[in-house]
Amino acid sequence: MDTQALRDRRRAAYETTRPEVQAVVPRDARRILDLGCASGALGAALKERQGAEVVGVELLPEYARDAEEVLDHVVCSDVAGALASPADLGRFDCVIAADVLEHLVDPWAALANAVDILETGGTVVVSLPNVQYLKTFLTLARGTWPRDDAGLFDRTHLRWFTVRDAWRLLEGAGLDVVAVHPRYWFHGRALALVRIAGRVGLSPFLAGQFVLVGRKPA
Repeated sequence: MDTQALRDRRRAAYETTRPEVQAVVPRDARRILDLGCASGALGAALKERQGAEVVGVELLPEYARDAEEVLDHVVCSDVAGALASPADLGRFDCVIAADVLEHLVDPWAALANAVDILETGGTVVVSLPNVQYLKTFLTLARGTWPRDDAGLFDRTHLRWFTVRDAWRLLEGAGLDVVAVHPRYWFHGRALALVRIAGRVGLSPFLAGQFVLVGRKPA
C-alpha cells in the first residue's frame, strides 16, 4: 500500500467525528478529556454540539498540531505518560478513550488514572475492537494472525479484548458499566440479520467493536 493510500485509510479510521461515541457522551458534560484525540474531529463536534471545554491528549505531533486548532487544549504525549500525573490535566465530568487503550502496554493502569480525575457521577466512554469477532477465527483457520494498517487488526495494537474483558477493564478501574453497544460492520439486509442474531447471544462473534459506557459511583 503506497504512503498516500495508507494515510487515507488511517484518516478514515481515526480522524472521524465518531457519531457512535458522540451518541453516548452526556449532553450536559461541561469538561471532556479525549484520550488519543488524533486531529480533534470528535472533540470539535462535541464542542459545537454542547459548548463543552475539550482537552485532548495525542501522541503524534502532526495530529496534535491539527487538534490544537479546534480544541481548547492539547497535550502532545502518549496517553500513559499524560495520565501518570493526571492532576496536571485538571478534573473532568467525561473521559473518552475511543480506540486508544488497545495501543497501550498497561491500559488497566491508564484507565484507573483517568478515573482518578473524573468527577463523582462522571462518565467514561470506551471504544474497543472485539477480538472475538468472527474474522479472527477465520483468519486463524488459515494459519496466520490478522495484521492490517488500520481498524480492528491494526498492527500497532498491543492488547486484545473480548466484550467480557472490556467490561472487566472498566470495573477494575472503579466504574459501574451502564451500557454496552455492539457495532456491526455489515450493510443492507445482512445488517438486519446480524442484529437479529445478536439478540440470541451471537453479538460477541458478529460485532467488530464495542462501545462501553461507565459511570463513577458516588
